[in-house]
Amino acid sequence: MARKDKLTLAQKEQRTAYKLLVPALLILAAVAFYPLFQVFYTSLTDKVFASGTDEAPKFIGIENYKSLLGLTIQELPPIMDETTGDPLVDEATGVTMYERAIRVLPRSPVRYREWFQFSFLGRRYVVGARDPEFMKAIWNTLVFTVISVFLETILGLGVALVVNSNFKGKGLMRATMLVPWAVITVVSARIWEWMLQPTRAGLFNMVLSRLGWGDGGLSFLSMPTLQMPTLIAVDVWKTTPFMALLILAGLQLIPKELYEAGRVDGANRLRQFFSITMPLLKPTLAVALIFRTLDALRVFDVFQVLMGNRMYSMASYNYYQLIGNRNMGLASAIGVIIFFLIGIFAVLYMRLMGVDKE
Repeated sequence: MARKDKLTLAQKEQRTAYKLLVPALLILAAVAFYPLFQVFYTSLTDKVFASGTDEAPKFIGIENYKSLLGLTIQELPPIMDETTGDPLVDEATGVTMYERAIRVLPRSPVRYREWFQFSFLGRRYVVGARDPEFMKAIWNTLVFTVISVFLETILGLGVALVVNSNFKGKGLMRATMLVPWAVITVVSARIWEWMLQPTRAGLFNMVLSRLGWGDGGLSFLSMPTLQMPTLIAVDVWKTTPFMALLILAGLQLIPKELYEAGRVDGANRLRQFFSITMPLLKPTLAVALIFRTLDALRVFDVFQVLMGNRMYSMASYNYYQLIGNRNMGLASAIGVIIFFLIGIFAVLYMRLMGVDKE
């Protein structure tokens, strides 16, 4: 009988908890679920942004997604010598000459444009996409996210370990390290844009010129080989303090007695780091990585301010389609793809880092 009464009391407490959650769930449905559902629906239409007409958008199904993610791989045949029937070879490079991708990729009923080419087992292939700019934007975003988050985590961990130690001026150091993170991203991007100018008016070109490492005309934002490293460097400078702050909070939760016990057992600092610090810091690192990765996958301002239309992230390409082309249906589809990509990364992090989901 006591057991039955206990279960009944637990059920009453559970019902009370659900009742208290109802207002929060209603607010969440109004400000999150409904707009999300609206974006999902709009992605299945050909809606035009600010069309100025009362004409209802047409339901086109998954055509927007096909347009964004449509891919094809075609083999490029070599150009044959009409006299000998052998493949033509470039005399300067000694490389076999192949047909142009534009002649090989499908053009009807749907046109595919070249994304990139590759060789495999002695054959040449071209990867075509219905929207190669979006495929490049996905690649740019993933490369940017992986490299920047990795560097920010390593540097943030180093900064947090230094700041967590005892030294004179520790408080001032903690306040100073947050300055880059406190600056608004658009403002910091504009500052970096000035410093990266391809003339001696730019800080980096002036320094390199005085050191004799250039003529002061290095274009960091125009040279394809320097564009992505420059964007990553700007983001690492801006966001490393954020990672350091999160990791520092985790370091301060580790009991000092564990390090004292480690020293008594003869463990040096390196052994303490891998046996005490890293295992106990794992949940904090998981949270920091999730927050930072989800933010990096949505990167917009750095790409938009520094690169404009020269290089897109997924978010900046979304902006281009919505504002530049007024294609609201396609922009909504991009938003849905970003949503699912962020969800996949979040689940992977929670699985790999062993975050307790309860």
